Amino acid sequence: MIEPVTHYDEQLIASIRSLLGQLTQQTIIFGEQELRGLLANDASHLFIMREQEEVVGMLTLATYLSPTGRKAWVEDVVVDSAYRSRGYGRALISHAIRYCEETLSPCTLMLTSNPQREAANALYRTSGFEQKITNVYKLNCPDNE
Repeated sequence: MIEPVTHYDEQLIASIRSLLGQLTQQTIIFGEQELRGLLANDASHLFIMREQEEVVGMLTLATYLSPTGRKAWVEDVVVDSAYRSRGYGRALISHAIRYCEETLSPCTLMLTSNPQREAANALYRTSGFEQKITNVYKLNCPDNE
């Protein structure tokens, strides 16, 4: 079952930390402040997937308006390694597509994926995404505190 996270739940923090650890090798600090901040941001939509009561996957949808129209980005898609190859990733992506069609349309839904993530890239192509020929640049803004 896929559900939006709409209120703070302390028990989600450990599950999200575990999933983030499987998504990236970067050190990600995720705690109460980060979850509350995410939930307070109207442009961010966090969805979790549960099997029974256990969180087995998640996806974030970030939205914004620009002069060229509404954009939505799929971020932080991850399914727990113990639950992969069951169609859960496809279900999460399909949910994001439906959410955009039903709630944000018209919009352009985008995502990025490391080329080495072959299964993920195949999933996105078969879900209707087209590879955009562009360069993605990243700049980490320093913490001003």
